[in-house]
Amino acid sequence: MTQAKGWHGRGYLPHFDSPETVQFVTFRLADSLPRDRIEALRSMPDAMLQADQELDAGLGECWLRNAEIAALTQEILLHFDGERYRLLAWCIMPNHVHVVVETLEGHTLSDVVKSWKSFTSRQANSRLDRTGAFWEPDYFDRYMRNEDHLMRTIEYVENNPVKAGLGQPGTRTSRSASSIINLNHKPMSGPGGPRSA
Repeated sequence: MTQAKGWHGRGYLPHFDSPETVQFVTFRLADSLPRDRIEALRSMPDAMLQADQELDAGLGECWLRNAEIAALTQEILLHFDGERYRLLAWCIMPNHVHVVVETLEGHTLSDVVKSWKSFTSRQANSRLDRTGAFWEPDYFDRYMRNEDHLMRTIEYVENNPVKAGLGQPGTRTSRSASSIINLNHKPMSGPGGPRSA
């Protein structure tokens, strides 16, 4: 069993890790943004919005555009759903993944994301007959402050393929979904508010 770390960092981005906290997580392929562009984005006031727009433009090799690699990624996201975490929504884009997830007691967000990335990188590299970094080492996470923030984030995740021109409005793609069962969740805990009994 791993202890939650609260606020922590690994030298890149700050992270918040606490059980039963709903988080919006984005992780991206290693070549999805050129290094010089990442440095330029760091100085912009709306860096996250700008980075998201650039990711949606489909830079890099876009290995997740490959149906086999996208399916592999979705399988690993679903694998420990209900055991280590509750997966509320996810979206697999050509060069990045968005997930809305609540970690369960005894499992940290960093360990969950590490397991997703570790397994998919080994399998994807093997299937693509390549070596080297598959995922960017770090990930972005934001805890959900309240129910409204959660619902807007889920809507964003589900509509991201449409916004990027990869799907039609009002339809779900095989790369975007939310668990209807999981949306019927208890009130939020963690920094967004206490759970009611």
